[in-house]
Amino acid sequence: MIHKPKQIESDSRQSPPFFIIRLLRDPSSAIGFLLVLAFTCSSLLGLIEVTPYPVLEQHPIDRLKAPSSEYWFGTDQFGRDIFSRVMKGGANSLQVAVTSVFISSFLGTVIGILAGYTGGLLDTVLMRLMDILFAFPSLLLALLIVTIIGAGLSSTVLAITVVYTPIFARVARGPVLGLKNAEFVTAARCLGAQNWRIILHHIFPNMRTVLIVQFTLALSWALITEAGLSFLGLGTQPPNPSWGLMLSENRGLAEIAPWLILFPGLAIMLTVLGFNLLGDGLRDVLDPYLKAE
Repeated sequence: MIHKPKQIESDSRQSPPFFIIRLLRDPSSAIGFLLVLAFTCSSLLGLIEVTPYPVLEQHPIDRLKAPSSEYWFGTDQFGRDIFSRVMKGGANSLQVAVTSVFISSFLGTVIGILAGYTGGLLDTVLMRLMDILFAFPSLLLALLIVTIIGAGLSSTVLAITVVYTPIFARVARGPVLGLKNAEFVTAARCLGAQNWRIILHHIFPNMRTVLIVQFTLALSWALITEAGLSFLGLGTQPPNPSWGLMLSENRGLAEIAPWLILFPGLAIMLTVLGFNLLGDGLRDVLDPYLKAE
């Protein structure tokens, strides 16, 4: 019984080639992986501004030009290349999503583990605070925070962090409640292991699969939230591009230049779809109990 967590841990620790093969074996997981890979690569290129045209460069003679071999996604009312701006907008979204989800996952996991493992008054206080935040609709809470502290990328990161920390806290607390009374944890406690060592070496390795899947899904939610805030003018500020901001700025031109909203909208849809499919695939590959079946 004492070796139970080590067995699960060793099963879930796979070499990278085998892990990728297992992930790509399922068609939906492969599609999600490729979509996320394409989004990440284009966003990284946009981050270092390796784009077909400078993002802010205007070509007045080519205003509202339809997609062509010269401008793959067409141009906007100022003659700016839409493809370059979609790449740069993806970079801004990637920065916001990864930063906010990383911080919220860390804070939420720490809160959930402390609450679940300690129990008692600390558990009640921490989780009631999380419940208060969780009771607000995510977008409305993010809007409230950004409205109070002002618009911008840093404000968007803070808003998304506050919104998604309770989710990670609830996700982390559940497995801890079941694991802290498991026989292998009791055995480690009887052998004199300190609480922090029990948490790091026995409890956390058996709950990290859930956290990894939740992290992937939270990235898609963070992208939607960032796009929504930017659409309302509270996220990325012009002239910097953002997928939500591009939809907002060009919605009045949708009838005469539909490509202005088509490509940013497709970018949001495909990226969110990719993260959701990848999250489902990671759950199937990493969950030791599913593999046992």
